Amino acid sequence: MEQPRFLLTGDTSLSVEFGSEISEAINRRIRAFGLALEAAAIPGVTELVPTYRSMMIHYNPEVIGYAALTARLTAVLGGLDQIALPPSQVLEIPVLYGGEAGPDLAFVAEHAGLTPEEVIARHTKPEYLIYMLGFTPGFTYLGGLDERLNTPRLAQPRVSIPAGSVGIAGSQTGVYPIASPGGWQLIGRTPVRMYDPHRAVPILPKAGQYIHFYPIDQAEYDRIAALEAGEGYTCRCHAREEGAQ
Repeated sequence: MEQPRFLLTGDTSLSVEFGSEISEAINRRIRAFGLALEAAAIPGVTELVPTYRSMMIHYNPEVIGYAALTARLTAVLGGLDQIALPPSQVLEIPVLYGGEAGPDLAFVAEHAGLTPEEVIARHTKPEYLIYMLGFTPGFTYLGGLDERLNTPRLAQPRVSIPAGSVGIAGSQTGVYPIASPGGWQLIGRTPVRMYDPHRAVPILPKAGQYIHFYPIDQAEYDRIAALEAGEGYTCRCHAREEGAQ
């Protein structure tokens, strides 16, 4: 595995790059690095932002300079093999597939040479690793999509996509947490609020967790949506079994 590299990204941030590819092995090292940095509590470090292949570190240069910070980071990196990762959590996300909620389901099925029901079955089988969050608050970049479901983006992006829409773009799948423009193929929608600025913890998913989608009907969608509009809905969540797909 490649040795981590320090990349200067500004006068108050740097990036520690762990490799040149997207893989769960690299993601595990990034997770371990994040845990080690939290334990080290380096003075001046203000925020950690994990990505597919790196960890961006924001810091206050009036508290710690670049040279001193990279020296501390090098020491932390030397002990990563001693970090035991806790079991990953799996978020169960309900999805209403097809119809108005998933207007592109038929196209994805046709592109894959499958029926819509087979697309749903394949989409709801994996547990998807959340590699990173970005684009909008709580937007999940997930790994693990069935290769048969790889579908190109829309030739003309939509001006507005409803919050909760579940889409596919190339080899990725994910959930739009807020209404926004976008070019992904929409196959369904979840009533779960992936981002709610009024919650104590606004963003529901976390990098390093997994998401498992499961299908629901309109009645269940309406029930969960009503809960979200009131006291809120709590997604099922469980520890991931080692070696699960």
